Amino acid sequence: MTQLNEMELQNLRHLIGSHETAFQKLNQYAQQCMDPQVKQMFQQSADEAKNTKQKLMSFLG
Repeated sequence: MTQLNEMELQNLRHLIGSHETAFQKLNQYAQQCMDPQVKQMFQQSADEAKNTKQKLMSFLG
């Protein structure tokens, strides 16, 4: 795998942070939601944000 330059590393860190924030917020919304369909939608979106964060983190390894 090629080395990341400084700008790519900064962008990657920003994306990872954004996906972590989205995961936390969506997960909290899902926990507070009463409607099962909306709750499921928030939970699926939270899971997708978490999975994307993990994929992005693999570029750091």
